[in-house]
Parts: sequence; structure tokens; C-alpha cells
Amino acid sequence: MADELKLEIVTPEQMTFRGVVEEVTIPGTEGQFGVLKGHAALLSSVDIGELSFTQDHKKTYYAVNTGYAEVTASKVTVLVETAERFDLIDRERAKRAREQAEEKLAKLSREDVEFVKARLALLRAITRLNVAGRD
Repeated sequence: MADELKLEIVTPEQMTFRGVVEEVTIPGTEGQFGVLKGHAALLSSVDIGELSFTQDHKKTYYAVNTGYAEVTASKVTVLVETAERFDLIDRERAKRAREQAEEKLAKLSREDVEFVKARLALLRAITRLNVAGRD
């Protein structure tokens, strides 16, 4: 069994987080899942949502976009399009993004090609606002 659990959160631009954690919870496309040290190996797709981890008995939250997570007994690597820590999210920008997405969705029919893009933009904005409220 592994002695510790290492976590890496990586985006195309940067290594967003690297450290030893007690546990991590990831928004998988098939549902949220938690990982502790010694977890069975797996590969999962990651959905838009809230990723959290506990380090030194303190919980930290990230708003993440789609990607993949690789889990081994001693390491979790999360590769996502974007990852924003709760205390660094610009709430006003997220509110504007939510309003713009809601306005766009109201004008589109479900059959419109842009409907899915607008719905995903709304989901990202709502996730960012929810995670930002995790002070």
C-alpha cells in the first residue's frame, strides 16, 4: 500500500497544483468519485464541476473543465482544460458569463448548433460561482 497520495492538477498552460493530499474528489463524467491512498488504478474522464482535496486537514476547491484523471495507488494526475482555485475566481466575471449564457440560451432552440455551446458555458459559469462561494 502507498504511504502517501500525490496529486497533480495540470492544464495546458501550467501545473496548477502539485502536492501530497489526504484525499481527492473528482467530478467524473460517470459521477463524482473519491480517491484515497492505496486506491485501485483507473483512468476516468473528468466533467465540468468541482474538484476538491484535503491537505493538512484543510479542504481546497477548484472549478475544473473537462479532461482526464489517472489514478494509481500513490498518485492522481488530473489533466483538464482549466482549473481555478476557489479563492482566485473572479466572481463578477463569472456572473457576467452566466448572464450572457442565459441570454444566449433564451434566444436559441434546442436544435441550434450553438445551443450545446451556450449550455456548457452556462454550466462552467455556474460551477465557477458555486466554487467561488466556498470561502
